[in-house]
Amino acid sequence: MIGAPLIRARAGGYQGLFRIIIEQQVSVPSAQAILARCEASLPAITAQNIAKISEQALRDVGFSGPKIRYVQGAAASVLSGTLDLASLSQLSNDEAAEHLLMVKGVGPWTAAIYLLFCEGRLDIWPRGDVALRAAWMAASETAQKPVMAEFDDHCEGWAPWRGMAAHILWTYYAHIRGRKPI
Repeated sequence: MIGAPLIRARAGGYQGLFRIIIEQQVSVPSAQAILARCEASLPAITAQNIAKISEQALRDVGFSGPKIRYVQGAAASVLSGTLDLASLSQLSNDEAAEHLLMVKGVGPWTAAIYLLFCEGRLDIWPRGDVALRAAWMAASETAQKPVMAEFDDHCEGWAPWRGMAAHILWTYYAHIRGRKPI
């Protein structure tokens, strides 16, 4: 018994996107460690502050070169008005994802996670998420790992509740890994 699924709801705006960029392609514990160092060492996470901060300050809290470029590029896009995170709620899922994808370093997974966690949209599927595939394999007791694209295509059939399915699978994944879902 894993209990009720954790529905991840986060603040949006630049701070939400900043956090999701940190979480790209790293483990949950690694992302948590970097976030803790950011909170302890950096000024408030705003587009204005991150645009002005030195690359070395970001490197000192654990950012790689590409992630420095991504968070500072996203900050510049917000400040120039190219990226209008506040307007996303007025757009369809596809339009909102396209708007996010205009920013270097924001790929389909990052856009989907932002729309799920920060916008609360429930029919978004984060294609390519290895934790979701692992949880599904464990829950379905399948021995053969499906090709990621085939797994993602299978999950399209869960519309209009794909995002809810993702939250349930992430909760289950945390359970099978012996962690509390975050």
